[in-house]
Amino acid sequence: MAQTNGGCSLALIFIIVLLLAKANIDVCKRGDVTVKPSRVISLGSAVNISCSLKPEQGCSQYPSVNRLILYKFDRQIHFLHGYSLSSQVTGLPLGTTLFLCKLACSKNKEFRICGAEISVGVVPEQPQNLSCIQKGEHGTVTCIWDRGRDTHLYTAYTLQLTGPKNFTWQRQCNDHYCDHLDLGINLTPELPESSYTAKVTATNSLGNASSIPSTFTFLDIVRPLPPWDIRIKCVNASVSRCILQWRDEVLVLLNRLRYRPNSSRSWTMVNATNAKGRQDLLDLKPFTEYEFQISSKLHLYKGSWSDWSEPFRTQTPEEEPTGTLDVWYMKQPIDYNRQQISLFWKNMSVSEARGKILHYLVTLQEVAGGKVTMQNITEHTSWTWIIPRTGNWAATVSAANSKGSSPPTRINITDLCEAELLAPRQVSANSEGVDNMMVTWEPPGRAAPAVQEYVVEWREPHSRSDTQPPLNWLRSPPYNVSALISGNIKPYSCYEICVCALSGDQRGCSSIRSNSKHKAPLSGPHINAISEEKGNIVISWNEIPAQEQMGCILHYRIYWKEQDSNSQPQLCEIPYRVSPNSHSIDSLQPGVTYVLWITALTAAGESPPGNKREFHLQGEDAATLGQAPDRLAHS
Repeated sequence: MAQTNGGCSLALIFIIVLLLAKANIDVCKRGDVTVKPSRVISLGSAVNISCSLKPEQGCSQYPSVNRLILYKFDRQIHFLHGYSLSSQVTGLPLGTTLFLCKLACSKNKEFRICGAEISVGVVPEQPQNLSCIQKGEHGTVTCIWDRGRDTHLYTAYTLQLTGPKNFTWQRQCNDHYCDHLDLGINLTPELPESSYTAKVTATNSLGNASSIPSTFTFLDIVRPLPPWDIRIKCVNASVSRCILQWRDEVLVLLNRLRYRPNSSRSWTMVNATNAKGRQDLLDLKPFTEYEFQISSKLHLYKGSWSDWSEPFRTQTPEEEPTGTLDVWYMKQPIDYNRQQISLFWKNMSVSEARGKILHYLVTLQEVAGGKVTMQNITEHTSWTWIIPRTGNWAATVSAANSKGSSPPTRINITDLCEAELLAPRQVSANSEGVDNMMVTWEPPGRAAPAVQEYVVEWREPHSRSDTQPPLNWLRSPPYNVSALISGNIKPYSCYEICVCALSGDQRGCSSIRSNSKHKAPLSGPHINAISEEKGNIVISWNEIPAQEQMGCILHYRIYWKEQDSNSQPQLCEIPYRVSPNSHSIDSLQPGVTYVLWITALTAAGESPPGNKREFHLQGEDAATLGQAPDRLAHS
């Protein structure tokens, strides 16, 4: 079978040679072109190009009729009458230039005689910066180098490796831009300190150049593969001791580890010797997403580090919560015997929760008895009870995850504003942009040294038809007399702001209403009833819907005038806090029918009038609105 293959190969070569010979005969059948000293020259050299006709290939037997022309590409550079022509050419550029010799027997017709390509180049420069590497203990040796300038000629690069016991191995690269080569052999660790020498030689038609030999050992050039199969195990499912494990190549001596929480950009670095694929980590945070990477090296001083492994990401186990919850409360009387207690608390930070908070344990007890009266588990961050108004009460709240509970936060339920001497003074709030307000106050006079902390709370005003709005608060040290409230402040909404000074179980507070942005209300109050009492009339109205108030209502104005009168209406202005939903007027004349309406004012201006109502004051025989000729008048 081998002989058959060899015979086929020889036949194929013979056919190719015949075809090339025939092509050459066809192209140059009329004559020849010769180039001296060579068709490959160095930059700056001159060449002689000769063109000659073969016998009986001219236009005529008379030489003067034969006109030979030499072309450089498509440009005529020389001509001569006769059977031959010779020309010296200089200044050829780098690269290949085509010359053609043609025969002109008439002005309009030329015949191709033959041609030649002349290549201009330079001798190869010495290859520089030769270095070799073997990726992994079972990889192959690959070397790279800097070629230097382009030779503009076909240049072969031969890489040779020699070693102990007369070992020699070489490969050639024929790529025009060759600057690396894989030798296809593997160096083994049997003789890790044995020396090997690599050398690369560049060769073309003009000369050759060899690199400075590069000498190395197995340990110098073998770069380990990156570690793989990374995993982590935490002893007793506790983050106090976690073991990072991985797989490595057999000869690895050194490892370096880097890890970080996913939320961080900086790495923690650990170096390990003879780790054998495991490393204890004692500083991990619980319930945190981490990213781990590992690199390897064969020798303390020799060789190079492997690439970093693929990132390994995992979440550490939970631990029981630390710290305590920030708890606040509201206290509202229901009747003479009962009161409503509403507890609120903030979510723990991730570092305090140390896991997913599953629920909260809330207890309420009477201080005198010390016995838990009520206990509840909730997933929410608030809870409400109704309890007697008598006695002193205390509440505790703790957070629980899968590993345990936080220490309980205890808070005594007292009247928030019972200590008047502790009430902060001159409370004010000013807008600090669209969604921020700066609250300022002055300390409570002589009681200021007793203040342990301030609590600033805020919420939107409570509407009778709505659910209780959420309560927000922040704590401030006793030396601060201002606080920035932000994050959930809506423009054109009015907030009730209260500053409480705390001293032990005593509390004093001062309240204001404020908004971050305001304009005139969009509508006026709606009068829902007018009645007569002892010669006066009492007007009741509904509040403007919260979304139409456009800020804090500061005043109401009640307008009235006699029916069908063209005179200017009379008015009285009522501060909002005095009587938010009703007011009495005593300046109306009996026996007269009046038209009344109400407007509301913010710091930005007055609302449009609300609905208009007529009322006839009857004097001593007072009648309610149902008995009087009170009817709705269209605005």
